[in-house]
Amino acid sequence: MRVMSSRRGAPRPRIQSAFLCAAVAIAASMPAARANAAATVAPPTRAAFHDAMRKLWEDHVTWTRLYIVSAAADLPDKDATTQRLLQNQTDIGNAVAGFYGKPAGDALTALLKSHILLAADLVTASKAGDQAKAADASRRWYANADSIAAFLHNANPQHWPLAALQSAMKVHLDQTAAEATHRLHGQYALDAQDYDQVVTHILAMADILSDGIAAQFPQKFAGR
Repeated sequence: MRVMSSRRGAPRPRIQSAFLCAAVAIAASMPAARANAAATVAPPTRAAFHDAMRKLWEDHVTWTRLYIVSAAADLPDKDATTQRLLQNQTDIGNAVAGFYGKPAGDALTALLKSHILLAADLVTASKAGDQAKAADASRRWYANADSIAAFLHNANPQHWPLAALQSAMKVHLDQTAAEATHRLHGQYALDAQDYDQVVTHILAMADILSDGIAAQFPQKFAGR
């Protein structure tokens, strides 16, 4: 059985989930002659921000893959891998908080952790052959993806169209579900191909998110 079936209903627009940011670099200690001067904070360049966003989202899909591998084979590292994956969601939320505030960062972290835990429920139910539980987990997983898209759109409506975000999130879920399905069925060549597609898509999504933040907050960046 497949981890999830395609959703029916209105087609969902396209691009992709996620966003996140570059931590601002704090200047190093000043020479003794200026020891009492206030430390300065240098804003990141757009290029540095772009790269940091990509790193966060590539970590997201990398640790998701490692979780799928561990869960499928009941490996003893599954719990440690899960905790590292959840930490990535906190890292993403903290990055966004630098632009939208801590409450927004915490809200995004909560949505992303639900995204991960629901995916885990889906993998567990699919591995056990429990079609009813798998269908319920899939429904809630996609609903959570819509909530993430809406959250991001509300934060930056001019640069992150809702339809595009919904489509991007749906593609991310579809690709991840295919990856998990092939892994559970021992179709490892297809599983490897799925992961390549997941990475390509998430990096494109990260670029859209970083471009949107840079356009919304141009004053927070230094040059290109």
